[in-house]
Amino acid sequence: MSNPQQLRYTKEHEWLSDAVDGVATVGITEFAANALGDVVYAQLPAVGDTVTEGETCGELESTKSVSDLYSPVSGEVVEANQDVVDDPALVNTAPFEGGWLFKVRLSEEPKDALSSDEYTALTAGN
Repeated sequence: MSNPQQLRYTKEHEWLSDAVDGVATVGITEFAANALGDVVYAQLPAVGDTVTEGETCGELESTKSVSDLYSPVSGEVVEANQDVVDDPALVNTAPFEGGWLFKVRLSEEPKDALSSDEYTALTAGN
């Protein structure tokens, strides 16, 4: 399992792109998608919602369980991925591409983001 080097990660298994014009894209990692199993429902934050780093902002339901979705950053949601709402399996099949979850205009830089190598070390052996 490879974690794209250009992304940053959280201990809760979310990924975060570098901000472009102050907006970053958020998703869950392949590790998290595999642990969840087949995702069948996604509740994402709505456009205009304010999210806070480390706080719950939605949930993902799989055939195994329901898992809270934590925001890796603080800011305002500017886009939610309707494709994932319509077809939650995208989280499993393309977690780093079409399975992204939402985009957020950052109010501050994330405090606890991990590099790809740090995240890979965190999940090694699991």
